[in-house]
This record gives sequence, structure tokens and C-alpha cells, in this order.
Amino acid sequence: MTARGTTLMRWLNKVASQMIALVALMLAWEAATLLFQISADKLPALSSVLATAWAGRAAMAEAVWTTLFEALIGLSAGIAFGVLSGIVFSSFRLLERMLLPYFIASQAVPIIAFGAIIVIWFGNGIASKAVIAFYLSFFPVAVNTLGGIRRVSKDEIGLLRTFGAGRLTILWKLQLPTALPPIFTAIRIGAGLALVGAIVGEWFGASRGLGVVLLTAMFDNQVTQLWAAILLTGLTGTALFWTVVALQKKIAWWQTEV
Repeated sequence: MTARGTTLMRWLNKVASQMIALVALMLAWEAATLLFQISADKLPALSSVLATAWAGRAAMAEAVWTTLFEALIGLSAGIAFGVLSGIVFSSFRLLERMLLPYFIASQAVPIIAFGAIIVIWFGNGIASKAVIAFYLSFFPVAVNTLGGIRRVSKDEIGLLRTFGAGRLTILWKLQLPTALPPIFTAIRIGAGLALVGAIVGEWFGASRGLGVVLLTAMFDNQVTQLWAAILLTGLTGTALFWTVVALQKKIAWWQTEV
């Protein structure tokens, strides 16, 4: 079998195992609500949740797109800022010692408290949600970029310098490619965090989005609607995760496993 055929078989096996696990979980959920007669106010049957999601598919699709758009703006800004910060910190140790502790401290601030301040500053529009998504996603990218660049040994840098490579060439040809795997690992984490940030931002004030659907269903005691929104949130996060994995395979193609 060719290398391409082997890779395809691995991918098919991985997808098949994940689909089997998903179907088993869905059947277990449906069976549990029937066998144990769980109240719909506690845990509705999966079939009821799916029917509710399908009945409100237009509104749900709009909510998903709104939240996803906010999350992607924040994630994109977080990736750019995180990578730039990692590069700067790796080049200037003094700046790292001065600023990295404040980066760490910023992540200890409860998102609820920080989100309230951001909404006061930026209003109830898309900007505030994107800023919260940025706040949650930039830190892992910055730390992994810094760590990835520092994986490069002095001998590797010295070898390139013997061929006349300057600082920018070394960064572009050696340090960033070496750092790409940990950077993409951070982006996978950051993608989920950005989605959470957008949803939290919508709780402080919005007219559309998954956060609005979740909050409205909770206050109106629409449990089935609430579970439908939770499932859609999970599916959206999963789609973001696998999109990043696909990009990683295209960009960091020399990795054998992702």
C-alpha cells in the first residue's frame, strides 16, 4: 500500500471510531431517558432535542453564525498578537521579564468581571465579544510561540549563520517552522476559548447569538431549547477544532501525526 493509501486508511479508521462513539453516546442518551423515566425538565430525550433544533433551524443557524463570526475575529486577533508577542519575547529577554508576568496575571482575572468592563468600554456590539474572545485566546498562543522558538538549538542557529543568514532569515526559515506545531496546539485550545468568550460576551448584552439563545432558554425554563443550544455550541467548537487540525496538516505538513 502506498503512503497516501496508508494515510487515508488511518483517517478512515479514526473517523469510523469517532462516529461509532458518537452513535453509542446518542443511543445511550435516548435509552437512559426512556429506561429511567427521566423528567424532560431535567434531561429531555435526544430525539426531542433534535426535533426542537430542527424546528428552529433558521434562528439557530443565525445564532451559530453570529457567535462564530465574533469568535473568529477575536481568535484571529489573538493568534496575531500571540505569535508577535512570542517572537518579541524570544528576541528581547528584558521585555519577557517585564511583560510576561502581566500576561499571566491577566489570565487570573475572572472572565465575568473582565467581560463586564469590556462591555462598558466597547458597548454591546460585535467589538466587545471579539475583544473577550481575543482575551481568552492570545495567551496560549503567546506562550507556545515562545516555547516553540526556544526549541531551536544554538548549534542550528550557528549553522545557518555560517551560510550568511540574518536574524529575520533564521526566524522565518528555522525558528517559526520549529514553533509551528506548538503554535497550532495553542490555536486548537484558543479556538474553543474564543467561542466561550464570544458566548460570555453575549450574556452581557446582545440580541443574537448562541449566548442569547442559552440565556433566554434558561430564564424561560425551556429545557429542550437549552439542550439544543448546548449541542450546537459543542458542534460549533468541534468544527472549529477540526478546521484548525486541517489547516495544521496543510501548513505544518512535515508532521506525521496531529
